[in-house]
Amino acid sequence: MFATFLGWRLVRPMTIFVVTENFELPIDTSKAAISTEALRASTCGACHRENYEEWKTSIHSQAWTDPYFQIDWKFDELQQVCKNCHIPLDRQQEHKVLGFNDAEKLKPILADNPGFDAGLQHEGVTCAGCHFRDGKILGAHGDLEAPHPVEKLADANEICLHCHVVQGASWDTFFRYPPCGTAAEIEAGAGRWQGRSGEYTVRNASELGCVQCHMPAVERSLVDGGRVRQSRRHLWRGGHDPATVKQALDIRFTETGDHAADRRTFELSLTNVGAAHYLPTGTPDRHLTVRLRVFDAAGKTLAEENHALKRTTMWRPFIIDLWDTRLPRGQPRIYRIEIPAAGKSAPVAVEAVVRYHLLDEARRARIGYENKEPIAYEVFRRRLELLRTQ
Repeated sequence: MFATFLGWRLVRPMTIFVVTENFELPIDTSKAAISTEALRASTCGACHRENYEEWKTSIHSQAWTDPYFQIDWKFDELQQVCKNCHIPLDRQQEHKVLGFNDAEKLKPILADNPGFDAGLQHEGVTCAGCHFRDGKILGAHGDLEAPHPVEKLADANEICLHCHVVQGASWDTFFRYPPCGTAAEIEAGAGRWQGRSGEYTVRNASELGCVQCHMPAVERSLVDGGRVRQSRRHLWRGGHDPATVKQALDIRFTETGDHAADRRTFELSLTNVGAAHYLPTGTPDRHLTVRLRVFDAAGKTLAEENHALKRTTMWRPFIIDLWDTRLPRGQPRIYRIEIPAAGKSAPVAVEAVVRYHLLDEARRARIGYENKEPIAYEVFRRRLELLRTQ
């Protein structure tokens, strides 16, 4: 019996999170007499032009159409609940959720959705996905006299919590931080959270700082010709943007002063100075790699050190975080390489390279994702020429 149980656990469909109330159903758009056309980003963009143009460049706009997501989602059994973040409006989904066949809410009872709109679906996390709730339009600046009345948000970070507080506290899941559980990472980094594995409750959304980082402040009018005031750019740059990752990292590569007479030591220091959560965050496939190399005059590698800053997880038969070497905020990570001061083949240079990986190569091959865009990029490279000593 036990062997049968373990066998099933090795082939069962994966469930890496708990379906909590905040995202068990799509956002209901039936509570107001609003047309599907009014929900389109282009309709919002007719007045909020700059916000719309920025949104079009964002990963939010590609949340449904992104090729990697589509391949990964199909590999993981096309779970309905994934739609509630990637296409969060009910009219973006082909089916209506009438109820659930299980207590975990992973097996929904579905029916055809007469309000489904394929064009709206392809907008992914569209404007209304963040700004429409309970038949009302929400915004950072409330204005009940606007062409469409806007109810003021208590704190804009509350919107992020619809998707970014995914949890994993089920009997067979032992994530410390589940995928998309970035709010828990922020709280833990600030010393404000000591919860069970994978379980987290937001205490104060205003302390998270999501929009303060991913939606930089800007002075501009909300509509063409309107009053200029503080607003935020609708960019949500993160791991897909090399400039954002570089900005979040302080990387230094220097020779230490405490080397022995017959050896020289070089030190690479990485510090997460820009992200309140771990770096990288999100899917466990994202990671950083460090490569330190020593070269001779012919370009031959004389010594090499390789390191990965990532989460290592056992997925079957139970989901368990084994170890996590990612960068928490403000804690330097040091890597060193030593080279002989003299030898048969004299070293002439030492080099450090840091790369950001959106996807683990083993995972890419396993799910059959044939990427057209790079899945890794360089965030740091420095080569130090060595002065020969007589």
